[in-house]
Amino acid sequence: MDDGLRLIEGYRRGADDAVPPKLGWREMLSLAWRTWPYTRPMLPHLVVLLVFAFSGGLIALVTGFVGVDLFTNKVLIGEKLQPLQAMVLFVGEDYVTTDPQQLGEVKDAAAETDPDTGDEAVEKAPELTEEQRRTVRDRLILWGIFGGVFGGIIAMGVWYYSTWVWQSINQNLRVAMVERAESLSLKFHDDARVGDAIFRVYQDSAMIVNLLLKGIISPATTLYGIVVGLFIVMAFDPLFALLVVVFSVPIGWLVVASTPRIRRRALANRLANSNLTSRVQEVFAAIKVVKANRAEARVFDQFHEDSTGALNAAYFLRLDMALLTMAVAILGGSLLILSEYVMVSWAVESRETFLGALVVAFIGFSVWNYGSLQIARGRVEGLAWGARGILGIWMQMQDLFIALGRAFHLLDLTPEVTDPAHPVPFPKPIEEVAWRGVDFSYGDDQAVLRGLDLEAAAGTVTAIVGATGAGKSTLMSLLLRLYDPDAGRVEVNGTSLTEMAVDNIRANVVIAMQKNILFADTVANNIRFGTPKATRADIEKAARIACADEFIGAMAKGYDTELGERGGKLSAGQRQRLSIARAIVRDTPVLILDEPTASLDARTEQQVLANLAEWGRGRVIFLITHRLSTIRNADQIALLQDGRIVEQGRHEELMAAGGRYRAFVGAEIGIAAGGG
Repeated sequence: MDDGLRLIEGYRRGADDAVPPKLGWREMLSLAWRTWPYTRPMLPHLVVLLVFAFSGGLIALVTGFVGVDLFTNKVLIGEKLQPLQAMVLFVGEDYVTTDPQQLGEVKDAAAETDPDTGDEAVEKAPELTEEQRRTVRDRLILWGIFGGVFGGIIAMGVWYYSTWVWQSINQNLRVAMVERAESLSLKFHDDARVGDAIFRVYQDSAMIVNLLLKGIISPATTLYGIVVGLFIVMAFDPLFALLVVVFSVPIGWLVVASTPRIRRRALANRLANSNLTSRVQEVFAAIKVVKANRAEARVFDQFHEDSTGALNAAYFLRLDMALLTMAVAILGGSLLILSEYVMVSWAVESRETFLGALVVAFIGFSVWNYGSLQIARGRVEGLAWGARGILGIWMQMQDLFIALGRAFHLLDLTPEVTDPAHPVPFPKPIEEVAWRGVDFSYGDDQAVLRGLDLEAAAGTVTAIVGATGAGKSTLMSLLLRLYDPDAGRVEVNGTSLTEMAVDNIRANVVIAMQKNILFADTVANNIRFGTPKATRADIEKAARIACADEFIGAMAKGYDTELGERGGKLSAGQRQRLSIARAIVRDTPVLILDEPTASLDARTEQQVLANLAEWGRGRVIFLITHRLSTIRNADQIALLQDGRIVEQGRHEELMAAGGRYRAFVGAEIGIAAGGG
């Protein structure tokens, strides 16, 4: 009972909590127009598909009329064929009717009277013989088989062709979204959930295909069918067209009244599934942490809650759609019942059709008969289903435009780090890297860097030290232009980085990150990641400098050994050395090592640092670290506190000064303030 009450409460609240964006006709048309750049490359293929769709529909309409007339009025009743029908079936003139009424002609002679009764004589229309009816039936079946096989082949080819067209359009939008996401600064990615971006790219972007199918092609074909159906129904009798118009009024009211609720449901559904995707991504990204802390049960409960929310949101959306569809179906069913009664009565009376004489030369529907009843019933039923189809399209369009709005939101975000109109090249050879009066914050009131000044000359190793959260990694991120400073300048040889192209900067500045991200690929490909043109000799040289060649050589296939997911087959120290080798193989004038030796033993650490010092002649190298063994041999040490460089110099000089650096070292290694 409690679960049932919670479900009812969730249904009630689900339609009220989400506040969808305004979606009038102008907004919907604007979103539709924005899909044009991604649709335009496939325009010739779309034209081909439209030609196939409308020509196929026209052929199906004509063959349906002719087929029904041939079977009901010719094969079953035995009426003779119209000239066009005889030609299609390849039969002789003896199959063709000469009855003026059946041919749509007007009889001039006065009607003859029966001499016995004095009543007007009714001339019986000529009929097909039994043999002729069998011939018509057999050839109709042969045409049906031929049409089914040929049409099936064409339909299958068109289906595969259309699938390629739709997915190509979706691909264009997906690529644009990922490209924009990659161009955004880390300020955006610091705040955004990865799972939400994944859901927008993977799911919301797919709505561009639904826009074409459900927002353009389906409404066009459905409206085409409704217009044609109305004309055909009116040709039989205008009363039915009037009935359709009358029944469309309450249907239209239901649609208008229900649209805001459907939009709220659609947005709630998108948000719930985005949260679920984010939860899945976060759980698997932190699976080791989850297991190490025995948090499986808590994580499962969180996942179950998000999964249930996504399930309920999808269920409630479809429930409201089903309720609205059922209401429209009741109205459509009432129309069918009423029209069925009237049409059967007219067929019994053989009442003359409204415009039957205009088409009777091709098909025999000048009066209400079994064939007329079948066609008219089918058209009225088609109109009822067409109304339901338009309703379904309209409801799906609400979800579609909600999703497109979410997809284009990502494209609307403006990158904070952009290239200048006329970028200057990265200075070579490098002489100096400098931060001058740099201020930076992550958008809140808490400044990370305040008026920071620092210089590092070519051929030197600069160690950046400070407490956790002091801004060391942020300082290096500014050098990579992952962010731009709020004030001040980051310079290379006196030229501000903002005057250079981002790609050019990152081609000349490389970082070996503290988190050693490796891929499920070979050792060689992991090292050359970011430098796809690196030769095997370059890779092996970088591995030797990073002291990784020894353990790589001990592997079963050496540099061609496949690593597990995120390098799971390697120890932390091995992953760290591969990360350093990946940075070295880039052969850039600036190298940043973020906690480069945190997982290395003392002997390997000293060897790696010695190799880097030799390799780094003529380059600028930065070390971000807490380990005294790593920083004591640096050419200069910069202590970062409160967003500023408070002390700078060599290890011995700073220790002798007895200032903040000495206190920092003492806190790190536990020596007494007055000790050596």
